[in-house]
Amino acid sequence: MGKISICPGSFDPITLGHLDIIQRAARVFEEVNVVVLNNSSKASLFTVDERLGLIREVTKHIPNVKVDYFQGLTVDYAKSVHASAIIRGLRAVSDFEYEMQITSMNRVLDEQIETFFIMTNNQYSFLSSSIVKEVAKYGGDITELVPEVVAQALCEKFADQ
Repeated sequence: MGKISICPGSFDPITLGHLDIIQRAARVFEEVNVVVLNNSSKASLFTVDERLGLIREVTKHIPNVKVDYFQGLTVDYAKSVHASAIIRGLRAVSDFEYEMQITSMNRVLDEQIETFFIMTNNQYSFLSSSIVKEVAKYGGDITELVPEVVAQALCEKFADQ
């Protein structure tokens, strides 16, 4: 183990695929900061505070995970917590091109911060927060896609609409 890392994302909501990446990163890094970054190009279902609460709940069993929020550049957050690594999950080849662009830009901004890609487990390779929200919106079974507390929160969100 060693070094501080960050695992950024919108996590709207956190899925079992996200949790898998976080748990695996926590076995490698001394500290993993799961950081909610607001994606201005996406309309969020959950507020930042709701997302932080859900992430804290589902990661409370992992002692070296911290949960935080940041608005701005990922590398700026990484510097603020003295992280030397950014963790990114890859589901499929289609993710790679986008992630490569982000990684290249982050290296321009700060070449001291490395990006590590973790391939998702095959059982989560199709999984995204968008798909989960769509299935939940229409009452589909999401119990194998998200932690139980997240499934409950999604049901409550869509019951109000």
